[in-house]
Amino acid sequence: MSQNNQNSWKRSFLTIAAGQTVSLIGSAAVQFSLIWWLASETGSPFMMSIAGMFAFLPQLFLGPFVGVWVDRLSRKIVIIAADLFIGFAALVFALFFLVDTPPYWSACVILGIRGIGNVFHTPAIQAAVPMLVPQEELVRANGWSQFMQSGAFLLGPVLGAAMYAALPLWIILMSDLAGALVASITVALVKIPDPERKTQQIPHFFREMKEGAAVIWQDKKLFIVTTATLLGMLFYAPLSAYYPLMTSDYFKADAWHASMVEFSYAGGMMLCAIILGKFGTIKNKFPVIHIGFLGMSLSSLFCGLLPANMFWFWTFAALCALLGASCNLYNISYIAYMQETIPPERMGRAFSLVGSLSSAAMPLGLLVAGPITENQGVSMWFFISGISLVILTLLSALFVFLQKAESYGNTV
Repeated sequence: MSQNNQNSWKRSFLTIAAGQTVSLIGSAAVQFSLIWWLASETGSPFMMSIAGMFAFLPQLFLGPFVGVWVDRLSRKIVIIAADLFIGFAALVFALFFLVDTPPYWSACVILGIRGIGNVFHTPAIQAAVPMLVPQEELVRANGWSQFMQSGAFLLGPVLGAAMYAALPLWIILMSDLAGALVASITVALVKIPDPERKTQQIPHFFREMKEGAAVIWQDKKLFIVTTATLLGMLFYAPLSAYYPLMTSDYFKADAWHASMVEFSYAGGMMLCAIILGKFGTIKNKFPVIHIGFLGMSLSSLFCGLLPANMFWFWTFAALCALLGASCNLYNISYIAYMQETIPPERMGRAFSLVGSLSSAAMPLGLLVAGPITENQGVSMWFFISGISLVILTLLSALFVFLQKAESYGNTV
């Protein structure tokens, strides 16, 4: 590859990545501010459950179908349209705050609208990267992108806490529009070629999803772990909606402390990823998967047992860092096993199926968690989640061991 070609793809990719990072920081700050406003104003676990459901429903209902439209439309147009859609939604909500304080349910609606934009935006960006970056440089480019996204995820809540303490919410919402405009301009400046399209055919979604399910079912160990994962998500997924309430309602802390919880969780994830990347591959992945699963379980359990005073808040933040690290330990090992064992021609369908079912776990879990936390307190769900995940981890590890023993016996 010539020096000019190297500089060309790097310049194009980094131009878009920089704009998207600015937009992600603004979006993360706005997301944090909206959730914190809802948590501090209502103090209601049920309202937080509803907000979490609205944020996840677009992915649940639109996720399996959006990829089809991303492949049929200009990816550049989809990216810009999704960015501007999210930004202008924030602008409209900011105008409501200028007139008067809007009802609390309106924050749930705006979170759902933002979710619609993200469902289109994420696959469009992912599909555009291979059109810009040489195949031999995709790992490096995605590494840069992940680093920037992780930084945005870390910085966004901190910035959101600072803005929430100093500025009215309508100004904070406007920062989402500013970030969207920056991202759209950088995408507009870059030429993103679209792939050659063959004759359009009607996709057979359900048949292809069935083929994805079959490849998981045929690997009994993968099926056991996936089943435990999906059941565990019913308990684990709602926790993301309850972190702000643990900080504001249980520990009686402020927005700065809430941002530290987010920072600790993301920091744990990044530290685990760095360690796994530095020390090489994992040959036997199932023990590592279960160690990560157990770390998630115990972290949730201990969070639910902490006394409700500020002295224990920093223990809560440390447990959140362990939770993030354990989540990545589990997730990286699980995904790597799927990538190694599933045939490439079926891998997308398998990942799509797992992703869709995982998305369904959030609203279903919140339907159960909402009434319980409303009556028993938010810490109770951390405790229930921890106990349930411990049981699922032990059962999964046992069944995987028995499956290995059976396979070994059949080969002898």
